[in-house]
Amino acid sequence: MSSLPSSEFIIVGGGAVGVGCAYALAKAGRTDVLVLERADEVGSVTTSQGAGLCGQVRDSAERIRLAMHSVATFRELQASEVKPDWNEVGSVRVALSPRRAEEFQRLKAAADAAGLKAELIDRAEAKRRWPLMDFSTATSVLWCPSDGYMTPRCVAASYRHNAARLGVKFATATSLEGIQLRNGRVAGVRTNRGDADCRYVVNSAGANAYHVARLAGLELPIFPVRHEYYVTVPMAGLTPDLPCFRIPELTLYGRVRDAGLLLGGWEPKSLSQDPRSYSPDNEPPPVVTDWPVLDSFETSFRALFPTAEPAKKSWVGKGWPTFTPDGRFLIGESSRVPGFVMAGGCNAHGISGSGGIGKLLVESLLDPDPGEYVRSLSPDRFTERSIDWSEARRQAAHVYETYYGV
Repeated sequence: MSSLPSSEFIIVGGGAVGVGCAYALAKAGRTDVLVLERADEVGSVTTSQGAGLCGQVRDSAERIRLAMHSVATFRELQASEVKPDWNEVGSVRVALSPRRAEEFQRLKAAADAAGLKAELIDRAEAKRRWPLMDFSTATSVLWCPSDGYMTPRCVAASYRHNAARLGVKFATATSLEGIQLRNGRVAGVRTNRGDADCRYVVNSAGANAYHVARLAGLELPIFPVRHEYYVTVPMAGLTPDLPCFRIPELTLYGRVRDAGLLLGGWEPKSLSQDPRSYSPDNEPPPVVTDWPVLDSFETSFRALFPTAEPAKKSWVGKGWPTFTPDGRFLIGESSRVPGFVMAGGCNAHGISGSGGIGKLLVESLLDPDPGEYVRSLSPDRFTERSIDWSEARRQAAHVYETYYGV
């Protein structure tokens, strides 16, 4: 694009969430949308570092239905010309204690209430589905056949292709420099390629979401928290149809990737960033591979998968997904700055939850009476009171550290 067109919606950030929101708006009939991405291509920053698992089992029927909408979106996109590489291989969730087994009973009940097919299976059935894993110490296994995984950059590319077919415009290599207000309301943006008028600015800027909000005069506690996983060289017996897996007590998750093992986990002592410590022109400091942490994932997993030990690590995924102090999304329009809309604070659910986040965004903006859950995600919950930044950062890190908490 040689110049920036005025648009009803300007979305800042071309990761999976930003382009997913563009696709959701366009499907809802609001096609006058422009997506700004300062990188040369969509999905090339935090999204590109994602592990790509998509699980639907949650602790409430409402959250499960949201995840189910994401899966339905990936299925829909998989039928298009540019695919998200969606692989619906199912998932096994493994409990190693009676307390966790009790939690699985509650998760199964929530799935039943939401209409999600999930079942508790015995060790023999789990072994049939994942032959290389040792389930002898498992106290319960929860199987969800419609879970799966995708390739994150392919997700972003698929959203872009399908949104563009509906009329959405994209401007890459374009940096936001300011948000223009008129009578206290969003009126447009300034970029390195000129100005553009708009009615809404949607903030999907990931690790820079704090800085975008500051341009509108808002201060939102959105904290990048380090996350890492590794991929091994190809291993015998690992085929692409094997289910994803989650082992909450070990804080581990994984799947097959390129005939190797992708293994990641949640650190008990996380490393977070205060977004005020780096400039809006930069991402957070580069993540330095923490080999002791990655090796601890391998050590923990060996009890269930002994052959994981000798496998050479061929690649490390690492990035700064953003977390909020209460562990909930930031979605919806600010009452303090009308026209400024949040679609972020994804708490490591950005890629897998992108379809559902788009649905929530549309409901928050276009439904005259959005539901209580949507209203609870409003950015107003943080802008209408003072924020203790030290405590907010601690709480956001705690959300990460207790990701698999009971």
